[in-house]
Amino acid sequence: MNANDPLERERAHLASSRAALRAMRADVEALDIKDVTANWVNAAVLQRQIDERIAALADLAHTPLFFGRLDYLHAPGAEKAEGAEGERFYIGRRHVHDADGDPMVIDWRAPVSQPFYRASKKDPMDVGTRRRFGYTGGELTAYEDEDLTDAAGGEQASRLLQTEIERPRVGPMRDIVATIQPEQDEIVRAGIGGTVCVQGAPGTGKTAVGLHRVAYLLYAHRERLARTGTLVIGPNRSFLRYIEQVLPALGELNVAQATVDDLVGHVEVRGADSADAARIKGDARMAEVLRRAVRAGVTMPVEPVVVVRGSRRWRVPAYEIEEIVRELLDRDIRYGAARDALPQRIAHAVLVRMEEAGEAPDDRVQDAVARNAAVKAAVKAVWPAVDPAKLVLRLLSDAEFLAEHAAGVLTEDEQRTVLWARPARSVRLAKWSAADAVLIDEATDLVARTPSLGHVVLDEAQDLSPMQYRAVGRRCTTGSATILGDLAQGTTPWATSSWAEALTHLGKPEAAVEELTQGFRVPREVIAYASRLLPAIAPGLAAATSMRESPGDFAVCPAAPGELDAAVLAACREALAREGSVGLIAADARVAALGELLTAAGLPYLAPGEETTEAARLTLVPASLAKGLEYDYVVLDEPAAVVAGEPDERTGLRRLYVALTRAVSGLTVVHAEPLPGALG
Repeated sequence: MNANDPLERERAHLASSRAALRAMRADVEALDIKDVTANWVNAAVLQRQIDERIAALADLAHTPLFFGRLDYLHAPGAEKAEGAEGERFYIGRRHVHDADGDPMVIDWRAPVSQPFYRASKKDPMDVGTRRRFGYTGGELTAYEDEDLTDAAGGEQASRLLQTEIERPRVGPMRDIVATIQPEQDEIVRAGIGGTVCVQGAPGTGKTAVGLHRVAYLLYAHRERLARTGTLVIGPNRSFLRYIEQVLPALGELNVAQATVDDLVGHVEVRGADSADAARIKGDARMAEVLRRAVRAGVTMPVEPVVVVRGSRRWRVPAYEIEEIVRELLDRDIRYGAARDALPQRIAHAVLVRMEEAGEAPDDRVQDAVARNAAVKAAVKAVWPAVDPAKLVLRLLSDAEFLAEHAAGVLTEDEQRTVLWARPARSVRLAKWSAADAVLIDEATDLVARTPSLGHVVLDEAQDLSPMQYRAVGRRCTTGSATILGDLAQGTTPWATSSWAEALTHLGKPEAAVEELTQGFRVPREVIAYASRLLPAIAPGLAAATSMRESPGDFAVCPAAPGELDAAVLAACREALAREGSVGLIAADARVAALGELLTAAGLPYLAPGEETTEAARLTLVPASLAKGLEYDYVVLDEPAAVVAGEPDERTGLRRLYVALTRAVSGLTVVHAEPLPGALG
C-alpha cells in the first residue's frame, strides 16, 4: 500500500473499521448469560436482546460501512480558539469503535454527523472539508472533497452524489442515508413530540425520508419507543416487501409493518363495494352513526335492584340507577368502560346504605356486591354487551335499524346505497368488504380503547378515506406520526382533497405540513411531461423540479392499430439491453394478456414486490399497484387504457400520473389509442 495515496489510506480505514465491527459482533456472541439471570424468563428476554444486537452488527459486504467524512476546524463543543486542532469523523450507517472504545465510524444520526447533510459554504457549521466516498459493490473506489471554507467558490453539485442517486436499482428499495438533502434532513430529525405531514411530489424521496425518520427517532428515543412501539403502514403488501430492507440496513430490526387492512382485520374480507358504497362507508359521518348504534342498547331501568347479603336486603331504587346510567352516558366514555363501571357504581350505592345502617364495609365487600347476581342481571338488562361485528352486520342488513341511527346523518339514498342487497345470516358467512372492516374497527374502539403506539409512519396517505384515517389515528393517540403522500397521486374515489382535512380526521390537526418539490429520482424531462396532468388532477399543487443534470431517456412511441403488442415487446427488449431494473406498467385489464405475451416471447418477468436480480430484471406491474415503486426504466403500455380503467376521469388521470413517474433513468410510452387530452 502506498501510504501517501489518500485513496489507499481510506481503504485501509475501511478495512480496519470492518475488522472492528466484526470484533464488536464477536464480543456480543461470546457473552455468557448462564449465571447472570434470575430465571428462565429473564434469560429468554436477555438472549433475544443479544440475538438482536448480533443481527444489528452484521457486516453487509455490499453496503458501504461509511460514506462520508467530516474534517472539523475545531473540536466539536470546544472553544474555537486560534490553533485549536479539529477532529475528523467518518459518517456511516452505524457506530463502530475500536478495542479502546474510540470511534472509527460515527452513526449518521448522531449530532456530530448533522453537518454532513446541512453544512454549506454559506454556513459551514465549523466544517473545513466534507468528503464523499464512491463505491463499486462493497469496494471503495473514489472520493470527492468539498472545501467549505472557500465562500467565494460558490456551491457546486457533487458528482458522486449525482452518481449515487442515479445508480441502477436492482433489488428492493435501498436507503438514501448517503444522499439525504438539507430539506429532507430537517424532516428526518424533527422531534418526536409532534406529527409531521410531508407532501412530496414523485421522486422527492418522501418514503425514504419517512423511513429514515423512524430510524432517527429510534436512535434518539430508543427506550421510549422500545416501550411504546413503532409501526410503518403502507398501501399494500407489494409496497411493504419493496421497502422492508431499508430499516434493517440501518441497523433497526424491530419496526412492525402493516397495511390498513391488516390493522382492521377483525373479519375476513371476501366482498367488494361499489365505488359509491365505499365512499359513503368511508365518510366520517359513519362514526356518528356507529356511536348512536353502539349506545342504542342502553335502556333505563324500571325495577329496583335488591341485593341480599346474609339476613339483610339492600334496595337501590330504579330512579337512582337511572341517574347513574345517565351520568355514565353524559361522560361519553367508551361503552365497555362504562359497562364495567356500572356494577361498581351500583355496589357503591349499596355500600352507602350499609354505612348508614351502621356497618363498616370495605373494598372487598363492594367487589362482592358488584358480582352479586342481582347486580349482574340489572347491568345485563340496562347496559347489554355489544359485539362490534354483529352490530355492523345489523346496521348493513336491517334498513329500519340503519334508518333509526342514520337519521339526519345519511340521506335515504345513501342509506340504500350502503345496505346489503342480500343480508347475511351471520358474521362468519357475511361477505365483508374492506370498508366494512374499518367500520367494525371503529365500533370496536367505541367499546374498548385501541392501544396506542409511540410513533406511526403512514405512507401513500392521500388514498385513505376519513374512516381509515380515524383507524390509523387510533393507533397513535398518545404518540406521534409521520404522514407521507402526494395529493396529485390520490387514486381512490374518496382520496383526500387537502392535508388539513386528512389531519383532522387523523386526530392530529396541529401537525406541521412540509412540502418537498425538489426531485432526486425522476429525470427532468419525465417529470415535466407528467406535470402536464397537474392542472387537471391537482390544480393548486406546485410542479416538481428535478435536480438531475441528465434529462433521462424519454420517448413517446405511437403504434399502428394491431401492432401495440409488438411495440411493447420491442421497448422492453431495448430497456433490458441496459443496466438496471425494468418495469412494464399497464392497465390492470391488460396485465394477463401482457403476461402471456412476455412468456411467449421468452422474457421472464416478476410480480410487484418480488426482488429483482441480475437474471430477472423485468417486472410486470398493474397500474393499481405501481404507487411507491420505482424502476430504472419504465415501459408504459397504453395510457388511455390506464385512464379508462378507473371509475372517473380525474382518478384515471391521477393513476396515469403515478405510472408516468416511476422511472429513474428512462421512460418509454407506447400507445395505439390517442393519448389523453390532458397530456397536451
